[in-house]
Amino acid sequence: MNEERFKLTKKAGLLGIICNMFLLIIKGIIGFAFNSQSMIADAFNSAGDIFASLMTFIGNRIASAPNDEDHNFGHGKAEYIFSLFISISMIFIAAKLLYDAVCTLLLGNDLKFSWLLIIACTITIITKLCLFLYTKYLYKKCKNILIESNMKDHRNDCVLTFFTLVSIILSYFGIMWFDSIVGIGISIWIGYTGITILLESYNVLMDISIDDKTKDLILDIIHSFKDVQKIASISSTPVGAQYIIFITIYLDGNLSTFDSHSLANSIEETINKLDNVYKTIIHVEPI
Repeated sequence: MNEERFKLTKKAGLLGIICNMFLLIIKGIIGFAFNSQSMIADAFNSAGDIFASLMTFIGNRIASAPNDEDHNFGHGKAEYIFSLFISISMIFIAAKLLYDAVCTLLLGNDLKFSWLLIIACTITIITKLCLFLYTKYLYKKCKNILIESNMKDHRNDCVLTFFTLVSIILSYFGIMWFDSIVGIGISIWIGYTGITILLESYNVLMDISIDDKTKDLILDIIHSFKDVQKIASISSTPVGAQYIIFITIYLDGNLSTFDSHSLANSIEETINKLDNVYKTIIHVEPI
């Protein structure tokens, strides 16, 4: 499962790099040629997407390394470290674009209408929609935060480029100020997406507990073993997209050491079958 997960993430990263480089060149040349603030913002967004896809590729490569003596539980948290890099880059890009768009709105816009701007927007929307659908399919298969970051980014780009298209059409009728408004809207959206990814990555790196739904499933599994007298504690720590679960249970003190540990092993094996559980460690106490 993990091997397939890393292969799918690698595909998403490489495809994102290739497509976004293509879009960056188109939007950058056309945007600067006709002074479209929204198109320039869109081009910078593509540059950020290239960085995000590169971080996806590198982060996935590190995260796919098996556990070793120095990293007993593998390198899964690399996914979240590199997602953190992606989010920070998005926030910085958003701040720069917001500043430029506000300046253009206050000082005036020299946008020149061209059908090439509309063609660039159409190509971008089609490309990004295809990328969104593909990464959404991959995310459903492997639940990787790096793919999720790319998926959300592709979805956002479809919406943002649509508004870029609207601003360019309006410029044909002499409404120039809307181009700067769209540039501001794009920068705010990029910043918001960056912050949400940052918080998700931060929570995992700060060892957030497993979600309540999975915790309830684990409790149901333990309660299905009739010899368990009491559950003293259950805690967890994330290792990438999965969790290590620590549980203390109480058993009949008259059980032999062999029987009590055999029961603990059975519970561990059952819990380990859950998709987001990396390893379960059970401590047994007599009662």
